[in-house]
Amino acid sequence: MSAWVLPDHIADVLPSEARHIEELRRDLLDTARSYGYELVMPPLLEHLESLLTGAGSALDLQTFKLVDQLSGRMMGLRADSTPQVARIDAHLLNRAGVTRLCYCGPVLHTRASAPHATREPLQLGAEIYGHAGLEADIEILTLAFDCLRAAKVEAPSVDLADARLVTALLSGVSLNAARLAEVHAALAAKDSAELAALTRDLPQPVRQGLLALVQLYGDERVLAEAEKTLPALPAVHQALQSLRYLAQHLPAAQLSFDLADLRGYAYYTGVRFAMYAPGASDALVRGGRYDEVGAVFGRNRPAAGFSLDLKALVAVVAPRALQAAIRAPWRDDAGLNAAIAALRARGEIVVCVLPGHESEVDEFHCDRELIEAAGHWVVQAKH
Repeated sequence: MSAWVLPDHIADVLPSEARHIEELRRDLLDTARSYGYELVMPPLLEHLESLLTGAGSALDLQTFKLVDQLSGRMMGLRADSTPQVARIDAHLLNRAGVTRLCYCGPVLHTRASAPHATREPLQLGAEIYGHAGLEADIEILTLAFDCLRAAKVEAPSVDLADARLVTALLSGVSLNAARLAEVHAALAAKDSAELAALTRDLPQPVRQGLLALVQLYGDERVLAEAEKTLPALPAVHQALQSLRYLAQHLPAAQLSFDLADLRGYAYYTGVRFAMYAPGASDALVRGGRYDEVGAVFGRNRPAAGFSLDLKALVAVVAPRALQAAIRAPWRDDAGLNAAIAALRARGEIVVCVLPGHESEVDEFHCDRELIEAAGHWVVQAKH
């Protein structure tokens, strides 16, 4: 096999796309900072039990594992940054009040999440810890919308759901982990036939409630239908009220509800959401509330957040125009070098043409050139 062939679903990012991704990264992190979110940089590699404790089997299967040559312990390459950020909040910062954190870095997946998806997403996200009220959920949703707005995503839409609905319906019902995973998968796939087979021996109200969830998707009228169809449990009522409240406070966007949506990792405990855009084959943003995520690190703090893949995001937004650059000759001349340094210090891109390469074209759009006139180096429009 040729040395330059990369593994499946792993790819180099070439200059134009890399520039666009980096510009998006800066814009989105600046957007998070404008809300008061502090940047953290968790490691790519951690002890396996730290990465996976409390995260669920889905994350376990997505995690590359290896043995640490120094300690002999099992290590993992992170497949998701949220458990790491929860560890930072709970164990390292250990603050008493609200903590807002954001991050951006690569994660690795053992399998691609979709036929054309990368196994090395560049994950950007934001997390808010320490507030149990819906105000935190609203802030996270609004920040996620503003990030899509900063990326110039057109006509974003959002699906809302709540993990408490399924939890409430299954409370008091004994299911082993494998069967519970099958029920979740059938709900997520809206496979009524499979769900009916999996729940045939469950109490009738539970079975009917689960089967009803598969049909409960659409606009805000779904919530009224759910009130009539689902069992009258306090947790079900609370979840539906939360969804109504969020719908009233969201930024203007196309809004829908999918009460059977169970996609994503297993740590969600409340409201969850997915954001879509025209041209995207899957959700661009996923997030929600996961109040239990820090418990394994010694602090069971309320938490909400979202994450997105910058590589997926860049594929659905229009390319940005190149910043105009200045073309300059290469010469062992102190005056020329000083002029180039001064231009770069002012934020200009100056591309020096090396000897013998004057006819070559590079990626940068050089609309001006640095020339010598009357003993001075001056910038003029390129002819």
